[in-house]
Amino acid sequence: MKDSRCVAFLQQVLPQMGFRWPGFRKVRRQVCRRLGRRLQTLNLADLNAYRVYLETHPAEWIVLESLCRISISRFWRDRGMWEVLGESVLPALARNALIRGDTALHSWCVGCASGEEPYTLNLMWQLAIQPQFPGLSCRILATDIDPHLLQRARNGCYPASSLRELPAAWRELAFDERENDSCLRPEYRLAVTFQAQNIRTDTPAELYDLVLCRNLVFTYFDEPNQRQVLARLCEQLRPGGALVIGKTEHLPAEIEGLTTWDNQVRIYRRS
Repeated sequence: MKDSRCVAFLQQVLPQMGFRWPGFRKVRRQVCRRLGRRLQTLNLADLNAYRVYLETHPAEWIVLESLCRISISRFWRDRGMWEVLGESVLPALARNALIRGDTALHSWCVGCASGEEPYTLNLMWQLAIQPQFPGLSCRILATDIDPHLLQRARNGCYPASSLRELPAAWRELAFDERENDSCLRPEYRLAVTFQAQNIRTDTPAELYDLVLCRNLVFTYFDEPNQRQVLARLCEQLRPGGALVIGKTEHLPAEIEGLTTWDNQVRIYRRS
């Protein structure tokens, strides 16, 4: 499949699904390969035939959307963000929780893919933060739309490439080697709950001290969908809580209710 034809196809269909083309520029080849395999499965000659198929088979749009999901996940991704989280954000949230009389800090990882982000957060809490706040636990909800990724996350086993940026001491403490994978020990998985969820339409009922929504909504969704999701995220974020987005992402313009906590790594405080 020629790249130019695939790009033209994506530029046409992405807006129809609430996605924005700029977010897919760097990952278009991954999506195009998936489209090529889908054409083979359906025995279609080219993308023009696929356009016709979409018109006559409305359910195929759900399949197409699944082909456009991008998951690039590894432990300790974007080191600077994790350093700020550990040095200032999590301790501040923990102090606020204790002042309220809470016994747990509640965190939500949106678009958790195969679990590296929520597990990194849990490792940071248990190995670096909790010793400072012995009476406080951290409960983490991790959500994603893809059931296959969620099953991988629950298994908690990863190749070496996924752990290469994680501090070596944490790797030695928290993982057991099994064949070609490193598997997270049970005591570092118990605080994380994985749940299937479509962030466009669903949000949990609980209030959260910390919400991580990185490299998904504000990269791939169009602005109306960004605004709708952000409004729901803010509703679930406790006043004084922190919202973290990707380091290259930007919130929609003229958003009220959020102030900058650390602009360099894109962390915001619910006012």
